[in-house]
Amino acid sequence: MEDVTLKPLLRTNGSQVRPMDSPPDVHSISVVVPVYNSEGSLEKLVDRLDQVFHSHALAAEIILVDDASRDGSWECIQQLSERYPFVRGIHLMRNYGQHNALLCGIRAARNDVVVTIDDDLQNPPEEIPALLKLLDGNNDVVYGTPRAEQHGLWRDTASRITKIALQSTMGAKTARNVSAFRALRTKLRDAFADYHGSFVSIDVLLTWGTTRFVAVPVRHDPRPYGTSNYTMRKLVTHALNMMTGFSVLPLQVASMVGFVLTLFGLCILAYVLIRYFVEGGSVAGFPFLASLISIFSGAQMFALGIMGEYLARMHFRSMEKPAYTVRETTGSAPRSAAASS
Repeated sequence: MEDVTLKPLLRTNGSQVRPMDSPPDVHSISVVVPVYNSEGSLEKLVDRLDQVFHSHALAAEIILVDDASRDGSWECIQQLSERYPFVRGIHLMRNYGQHNALLCGIRAARNDVVVTIDDDLQNPPEEIPALLKLLDGNNDVVYGTPRAEQHGLWRDTASRITKIALQSTMGAKTARNVSAFRALRTKLRDAFADYHGSFVSIDVLLTWGTTRFVAVPVRHDPRPYGTSNYTMRKLVTHALNMMTGFSVLPLQVASMVGFVLTLFGLCILAYVLIRYFVEGGSVAGFPFLASLISIFSGAQMFALGIMGEYLARMHFRSMEKPAYTVRETTGSAPRSAAASS
């Protein structure tokens, strides 16, 4: 990784200052934005971020990772990088997904702290100082948890399912506060520097480097442009992939199901034997046996299916399929704090 040392934060009279509302060790930030079909909102997002940098004397850069958008997002990113020297653009070869794009941007970050924010303006850039304020010696990751989410019923339901899936790897308390609006110490990426799997969950990868998570309530605005690219199906699929890719919870569930059904079978066997020896009768044959066979066969297929998912993950990782591939980049200069004065 390229290590860029930024100039100290200066006022116009030359005296050194700290960023407003930020811990003393937060000198500079890299804002990573995964972009997909968002040409209508990018210019306003960058303008608002620039205002935040200026008003809070932050040395910063913006990394816009275009996840193979089908509209004019990349052309817009190129124009923004020409207008703002601190804007960097990364164009991926194909659509890899939001978390893969975030991983690409986090690995390209050059500053002390990384802030991830969506491209749809639902996460207000003006709330960034609230996240940085809590990024002190006791916390490594700060989530901006919406006070009230501006999504539809199905999207909110799918988000809850995803957070339930996260509980097995992150812990229940942390998983409830997870959001796409985060501030994290850049050095946390060292914990997953060697990760090369094609499926990525940034929140899970962060747990490989720290357990010090905290959340702060933030505003969540209605989406001003377009519609969300996350459907109910995509979020549920993401949750299932996350459980089988980073957790042994499904295997534990399969074991528990097998244990419960074994107890059920033993109870049925005990009932049949008692009736046979005590009453001298028997239970009706074929329907009863057919139902038992169906139950146990279903349990076996369920367990085999889960083990197959894990084997598939191992197969794909052995293929060394990349998490992302960069087509081209634009922009390179970081934004010094002196420009904020």
